[in-house]
Amino acid sequence: MRYVVFNQKGGVGKSTIACNLAAISAQQGLRTLLVDLDTQGNSSHYLLGDTLQDDTPGAAEFFDQTLKFTARPKATAEFVVPTPWEGLSVMPSSPALDELHTKLESRYKIYKLREALEELEEDFDRIYIDTPPALNFYTRSALIAAQGCLIPFDCDDFSRRALYTLLDNVKEIQSDHNDALAVSGIVVNQFQPRATLPQRLVQELIDEGLPVLQPYLSASVKVKESHQQSRPMIHLDARHKLTLELIALHDALGNN
Repeated sequence: MRYVVFNQKGGVGKSTIACNLAAISAQQGLRTLLVDLDTQGNSSHYLLGDTLQDDTPGAAEFFDQTLKFTARPKATAEFVVPTPWEGLSVMPSSPALDELHTKLESRYKIYKLREALEELEEDFDRIYIDTPPALNFYTRSALIAAQGCLIPFDCDDFSRRALYTLLDNVKEIQSDHNDALAVSGIVVNQFQPRATLPQRLVQELIDEGLPVLQPYLSASVKVKESHQQSRPMIHLDARHKLTLELIALHDALGNN
């Protein structure tokens, strides 16, 4: 199963959600890959820590190869590196993705990621794709390559307004490029159960029939510690409330 974590708004927890779900998948015995298409590389740093080097092969090298004809192209697996966590690998991001963007778009390499991930299906049971906070070439490539779309929602009115445009964008990709893509659900992040606004906003989404996933992910300072140590929550504190919520969310996806 291939999931894309997508939201055009920054700071909603895409990387945190993608990495932690990937870590849980691997911890549960699934061969798991995280593809980082955000030039900030937060997911890459989160999962690789100090082992991430400037010359680590990854997404930029993969896309650069698609621009060059070669009789013996490298296999997609050569752009994937193992993390310190058993069963979890990553295709890292790098700032070089920015330099390639215009060339890739002009030469219409929009389907190359899907072809690559289909090539890896024998090697991985679960693939998560982290996307940049924009509807650009890399995000569209991810939506075309994925089978399920997870949409982080951080419980504010700006996110609520942007959500409808975002869902329309997913529908357009479904119609024009990927009829196998489904909205797996809206992931409520940074939820504060005692605050009135988050409760109201989430309930309104549910009342509108939107696919809001349970459980909601609590706001927690533990996440910052997780980022700082480059240790996903399942490896930092397996009994923490947020970790248990992430596990329940992961399991709920497995039942969909």
